[in-house]
Parts: sequence; structure tokens; C-alpha cells
Amino acid sequence: MLAKTLKHLETLVSFDTRNPPRAIGTGGIFDYLRSQLDGFRIEVTDHGDGAVSMLAVRGHPRRLFNVHLDTVPSSEAWSANPHTLRVTGDRAIGLGACDIKGAAAGLLTAASVTQGDAAFLFSTDEEANDPRCIAGFLTSGHGFEEVIVAEPTQCEAVLAHRGISSVLLRFRGVAGHASGANAMQASALHQAIRWGGGALDFVESQAHQRFGGLTGLRFNIGKIEGGIKANMIAPSAELRFGFRPLPSMSIDALHEHFGTLVEAGAIERYEETFRGPSLPSGDIADAEQRRLEARDLADGLHLPIGNAVDFWTEASLFSAAGLTAIVYGPGDIAQAHTADEWVSLEQLQRYTDSIVRILEPT
Repeated sequence: MLAKTLKHLETLVSFDTRNPPRAIGTGGIFDYLRSQLDGFRIEVTDHGDGAVSMLAVRGHPRRLFNVHLDTVPSSEAWSANPHTLRVTGDRAIGLGACDIKGAAAGLLTAASVTQGDAAFLFSTDEEANDPRCIAGFLTSGHGFEEVIVAEPTQCEAVLAHRGISSVLLRFRGVAGHASGANAMQASALHQAIRWGGGALDFVESQAHQRFGGLTGLRFNIGKIEGGIKANMIAPSAELRFGFRPLPSMSIDALHEHFGTLVEAGAIERYEETFRGPSLPSGDIADAEQRRLEARDLADGLHLPIGNAVDFWTEASLFSAAGLTAIVYGPGDIAQAHTADEWVSLEQLQRYTDSIVRILEPT
């Protein structure tokens, strides 16, 4: 079956599904998927701006497999054409091979050698943190109870991961000459730096927090802009930051805290630009119950259970909608988003074999 999977992967990698720019339509890669899923009922939905989803169903399954087809942009560091799959003695190299077209190829192979109930949801907007496809699916009255979301987990079932939130924070100041006695308080940049110091201190104070093998609060100030020159008080400043909470942490409560780390009136705008819930979702009691349900699912499918992870996945969106969700796929996250991205042939084989077993148990 590895030869079949590699043939599918070669074709999937050849389609340009980089996101951005997400110039993806309902043909192309979706035409190929249709051609390989004989006997499936297929529904393709265009959500706009290159966000396209395809639901393929055979029989009457209650469990869904989800995999995104979009990739990150390629870089000049690639040693060859990123859309041409290269196969060596132990790995397959190509844009999206690891994250996560390898899983899509495995699903196609498994579908071709089984006859049991199956449901696949393919999407194209995961890499831009713009989950139109999943959001649209979850409001469709789908009827599924469980979902296995493909991401590079080294063929281990991941039951928990952090949430994610990104923020645009704008500070106001009063323009003037830097020699003035009020420069320390009037500068928007000074306020931004004070805020940053308070935020870093707070994050360090959370290092003792734990959930499912994860510890602490992940936090990053990604960008600060503002001011004009050294002898002028900055009238405005803009800061972008993000944090990744534990499933047991409230994102809303964290925003409330981050919004009060400087004196009143210093913040002109506080805008959350993206939010992804943790896996499992819900308050701490609900999250723990859903983690136990996910463990039961993984055990029932005889999947090895791995550690919780720090990266975010769309499995949390399914969990928030009430489905039992696990993350499971071939490849190592260390190879995702890198030049000459690759997935090991052993991982592709193992993943495909496991999906065949799940779709048609003996």
C-alpha cells in the first residue's frame, strides 16, 4: 500500500495550495479527490476567498476524518521544486508532505482497499487561522459524534493541546519634546514597554500551572512599532502579542488581566485578532471529561497515545462543538513549515495501515 500512498502524495503535492495566497478553487485538487473516491457521496462547498471544503461519505459512519489540504508558503531555502515530490530511501520530500497531505494520501489509499463506512472532510483554510471550512461544517447538522483530525503527531493519538489567542494592542501618548518632565508618562512607547514588563512578569508567575503534561502559559510579543525619533515623545505605539493557554485556563480571564497592566487610559485599542480554543474545550471539569472520552476513543481504536502538545489544531473547534476529538497523523511537527519538508515512509505506511484497520476491522 505504500506505493499507492506515495502515488497519491505525488499528485497532491503537485497542486499549489499555499496559504497565503490561498488561490484555491473547487476544481484542481478537488477534482483529483473526487476521481479517487468512487462510491462516496461528495459535497464540495466554496466558503469564499479560497476556503473550500469537501465532505466525502460512504455508508452511514458516525466518525469523521478531517485533513487540511492547504500548506504554508514555500521559501527560497528549498533545494528543489517544492511541488515535485522526491522520494529517498526513507522519506518523501515535498511541500505539504508532512503537514499534512501525507495523511490525505493515506486516506485515499485506505478508501480504495476497504468497503466499510467512512467519512472524510478535506479543507483549505487551516494555515491562515481562518477556520471558515470547519465553522461551516459544524453548523450543517452533520450528525457525526467523533472526529480524528490529521496533523503530524508521529502516529500517536494526541488528546490535549493549548489554545491560542492573538492580540493587536494600541497605546496612546501625547506628542512633545523629549526634554519635557512629562516624557516618562506621556510616551506611548514607554507605556507599551511598561505593559510588556508587566505581561512577562505575569506569565512567569504562571509557570506552576499544569494540565495533562503541559505546564505554564506560552506567551510572545511579536512586534512593537511607534515613535518618530529619539528627541520626540511617541504619540502612539502598536504592539502585537499572542499567548497559548492550558486547557484549564480561561482565555477571557487572561484578556481581562492583560488589558489592565498599565494605567487607565493608556490603552487606546485592545483587539483580539484570532482565537482558537484548547483541546479539550470547556471549563476545567468539562475539559477533563472530554479528555477521558478522547482516551476511550483512542484506546478503542488501538492507537498509541502520545503526550499533549503545544501547537494548536482545529480539533479544538470540533471539541467545542461537542464531538469527541483526537489529533492523529503521520510525520513530526519538527518537519512541518520547514524548507525541504518531509515525512518518513515508515510513518506513511503506519498511518495508512491504521486507517485501513479502523475503516474495516477484522
